[in-house]
Amino acid sequence: MLFGYIILQFIWWEILLVKQTGQIIDGKQQLIELSTSNHDLIDTQVAELHNKKKMQVMMVVGEGTVFLLLLLFGLFKVRVAHTKEIELNQQQKNFLLSVTHELKTPIAVTKLQLQTLQKHTLSHEKQQELIQHALRETERLNSLIDNVLLANRLDSDEYFFRKEKKNVSHLINDLLKRYYKDSLDKNEIVVDIQNEIYLNVDDQIFPSIIINLIDNALKYSFQKKAISVALKEHKNKIVLTVADGGCGIHENERVKVFNKFYRAGSEETRATKGTGLGLYIVKYIVVNHHGKIFVTKNEPQGSIFEIHFDAKTI
Repeated sequence: MLFGYIILQFIWWEILLVKQTGQIIDGKQQLIELSTSNHDLIDTQVAELHNKKKMQVMMVVGEGTVFLLLLLFGLFKVRVAHTKEIELNQQQKNFLLSVTHELKTPIAVTKLQLQTLQKHTLSHEKQQELIQHALRETERLNSLIDNVLLANRLDSDEYFFRKEKKNVSHLINDLLKRYYKDSLDKNEIVVDIQNEIYLNVDDQIFPSIIINLIDNALKYSFQKKAISVALKEHKNKIVLTVADGGCGIHENERVKVFNKFYRAGSEETRATKGTGLGLYIVKYIVVNHHGKIFVTKNEPQGSIFEIHFDAKTI
């Protein structure tokens, strides 16, 4: 409303200025006609006045138009910045709500397991089962906290990448056995890792790529879990692929999912809690390892995350 009033007022001032310029020129013409009876001189001076009037009007209109366009562009940029700020605030609010839930859930589950152990005399097998559940929830809690702290360090440029030549084939296989043994045993995760593939990586932070991608694949596979993890070297490219048969990502959102705090907007994904940090962290780490990440549709359903590293940089 205010912006519209400013623009209309500006246009009105420009019209008044053009009218005033015309009135001044007309006044000068009348003075010339009164001051001499030489019609040739009057015609010459009046023609000069009209040319001057035309030039002044063009100058006023031209400068006014440029200023108006600059004003409109400035207002547009302010509006865009304001909209982005509102979206970011909403995303941060959603993040706080999500992370609160994500923190409370494993704490509550672990507390329940420990209370059960404390209050009941259970068989050794049942005790071990409850302990394993508690350890998994503790690992989940630890992973969430690591993601939040890591995202903060990356944003603040406090993380320094220390890269060394590593056997990423061994690194990924060891990681899968450590964190996803149950899923491997159930064939929920199928592995196709080419042996002896080396990359210059920071082995402290590189595993976050695998963990976040697989956790996402498991989280958004609502029915049958069928995740494949592959590592291949092909045409001077080292390609890491994590594919799933889950709910998939809409084409319009495939770029946005790497933005901080962003979560895909389908009802299914909204029902699944998350912080919107995982894929943001993945892309940041990939880019800082001179790689590129792509997300495409899997067939018949699901998503494929494909990361390309240049083998020549080893």
